[in-house]
Amino acid sequence: MNPMTLAIAGIAAVAIFMIAVGLSMARGGSDVNARLERYASTKTEKAAAASGATPSLAEALQSSAAMAQLNKVVEQRDFGANLAREIARADLRLKVSEYLAIWAGTTVGVPILMVLASVALPTLRNPIVLLVGLLIGFMLPRFWLGRRKASRINAFNKQLPDTITLIANALRAGSSFLQAIELVVRESRPPISTEFGRVIREVNLGLAFDTALENMVRRVRSDDLELMATAISIQHTVGGNLAEILDSIAFTIRERVRIKGEIRTLTAQQRLSGYVVGFLPIGLAGFLFIAAPQFMSPMFDDRVSILGLPAGIIILFTGGFMMFLGFMVIRRIVDIEV
Repeated sequence: MNPMTLAIAGIAAVAIFMIAVGLSMARGGSDVNARLERYASTKTEKAAAASGATPSLAEALQSSAAMAQLNKVVEQRDFGANLAREIARADLRLKVSEYLAIWAGTTVGVPILMVLASVALPTLRNPIVLLVGLLIGFMLPRFWLGRRKASRINAFNKQLPDTITLIANALRAGSSFLQAIELVVRESRPPISTEFGRVIREVNLGLAFDTALENMVRRVRSDDLELMATAISIQHTVGGNLAEILDSIAFTIRERVRIKGEIRTLTAQQRLSGYVVGFLPIGLAGFLFIAAPQFMSPMFDDRVSILGLPAGIIILFTGGFMMFLGFMVIRRIVDIEV
């Protein structure tokens, strides 16, 4: 196997090992959390002993407790807390440690799959291709998480005007605000029902309603929801007809959604041009690199070098950077705020 291939695989393995060691050596949380963890582990051991658990089951329980401890340690770090918030916004049933395991698996797995596929396509053994595969594997989980989060927020914003109208009608019928929220939970579909259901649970557990509403705004990160929450908080402070206020907000949100749809229709051609400018040359170069490697081989000839690197590589990186700038400029032009 190519020495460069072994070097890339070794670097990836060492990086993942260092991440795992750093997480396992990180310190725990507060004294209260530590006492709760000790209490939970003691109760688990007693339950296993009382049920006559076999050694394999006891080891499985200990392994589960170790994973829970690792997840707690990760979430106590800033990057872990931010990642947990992103996972919650995407409505994924994953812990932070599980997401990091998937992330590490794709980062290493994509180059390994390329090495296995190189039996049929010898071009995939090229170190540059493996480096691109490593980058793709690293970006895939973040792309998946971002797409899930964006689609959930879009679905939430589309349902929000009808939800606000439902709350306003329930208030006119004589229901309290919490009863109106419970009606939304019963009559709506996810993600609206899920988020408002969390608000009801937090209030039932003793949290103030304004605080529970702020938690939902922080989870969803929707400008329309923030407008609604601000209006409700002001009404609770100064009073007023909340039903009329909510009707005005629902009308404003519907108009904003309509204008956004018109803007997307008018800028569809420009957005497509941005994708063509950014990805068509990359896709064409990748196809030529696999289908006709001899056509691309002069780009890696070191007889003409710049700063110790083949001139073709410098040209490729310069062209890729310029295409990236063009793509970002087009995105900024068609990104019209409403």
